[in-house]
Amino acid sequence: MLKNILKGIKAYGSSFALISKLKLWKYFFIPILISVITAFVIGFLAYEFSDTIGGYIAKMWVWEWGKEIFVTFSNFIGAVLIVVIGLLLYKHIVMALAAPFMSPVSEKIEAHLTGVPAHSHTNTSFSEQLWRGIRINVRNLVKEILFTIPIMLLGFIPVIGIVSTILLFLMQAYYAGFGNMDYTLERHLKYKDSIQFVENNRGIAIGNGIVFILFLFIPVVGIILVLPLSVTAATVKTVEALKQDTLVTSK
Repeated sequence: MLKNILKGIKAYGSSFALISKLKLWKYFFIPILISVITAFVIGFLAYEFSDTIGGYIAKMWVWEWGKEIFVTFSNFIGAVLIVVIGLLLYKHIVMALAAPFMSPVSEKIEAHLTGVPAHSHTNTSFSEQLWRGIRINVRNLVKEILFTIPIMLLGFIPVIGIVSTILLFLMQAYYAGFGNMDYTLERHLKYKDSIQFVENNRGIAIGNGIVFILFLFIPVVGIILVLPLSVTAATVKTVEALKQDTLVTSK
């Protein structure tokens, strides 16, 4: 697991050069626009509601003793909740809408890595790629919400709250990497098979997603570069994994 996580992270090191070599930057204009608009809307809504969330949580403590400590703790949990919800919505919305634009990029990278012409891979239309992206991301969003709720509740327990923050980060990373890997998998595997493939290679997904999430904390530049670099890194490692399972061949 740890070895694959490191592989997923290290793949970013050659992403920028590979994009430039294959002249792929022009394909990222619309996905970057989707990313920026989505981030702006979610950021605005988060800012509007952030002041009240901590207050609502603090009201749960009805006793006077320890109230100041709980208020401070509530503000922290409220901030974490805002970040978690914001990241959760951002990545699934962007990944779903960007699917038809990311799939061709992934295809060109795969053609470069395998030597097999790009047109030999694709068998889906724009609308099918969009529907696949929406289906995968809605599925992942629902599962992520179901996992997030109990983990967030653990955050109210002193000390364990720190562990819950780490678990939330890793979960966010996993589903981010999942979405990036599926841009390649949609050409080779059916819906259920793709889910199983990512689960079998969850280390790569987590490694890719860790950098994806960290990029989002870089003002402006992060939301511009996150999709190009993360999709490129994910494609390289996904193709390698598909080769190992003899699901992809090279010339």
